[in-house]
Amino acid sequence: MLKTSLLTSVAALGLALPSFAADPLATFYDSQLSEAEHDIVSLAQALPADKYNFSPDSVGIKGSDFKGVRTFGEQAKHIATIIYMLSGAALKEKPPVDIGKDDNGPDALKTKEQIINYLQGSFKYAHKAIAVLTPLNQMDNLKSPFGEGTVPRIMTASMVTSHSFDHYGQMVVYARMNGTKPPGSR
Repeated sequence: MLKTSLLTSVAALGLALPSFAADPLATFYDSQLSEAEHDIVSLAQALPADKYNFSPDSVGIKGSDFKGVRTFGEQAKHIATIIYMLSGAALKEKPPVDIGKDDNGPDALKTKEQIINYLQGSFKYAHKAIAVLTPLNQMDNLKSPFGEGTVPRIMTASMVTSHSFDHYGQMVVYARMNGTKPPGSR
């Protein structure tokens, strides 16, 4: 009763109520995204620029089939591209940057600096997309960013981190093969 009358009095005076924290669901997924962002961007920054074209195939590692696997730089671009695609689907809009013709990102991005900027931009966009997630809209069907059909909005939030960490694991191996200890392991 006291709470109701206080809220009525505040509203009658035209005063604004303090804003409350983001929805707990969005906060949960955003914290996972922040962890992925920290680990992936710091690893991308740690690897020397001359190693961005490294893949096990590029050095001819024998005994395994590494033919055609993505380079370190391509892994980072792929992560960012998928993040842009998922975030655009969540926001029901086209990503704000050119993401290229497939899930490998724009061909024009070649340098470490360009790739890191693209990667950082994707995480910024993903934070925006996750901020709209609520318990009421989490099961909304959205156009799939991967072709026909629909996906629940919650999948766009969960896949951003699960997919990113899958490729982060590959990037960690590439970095270690090149003498760079991942910042997340220090």
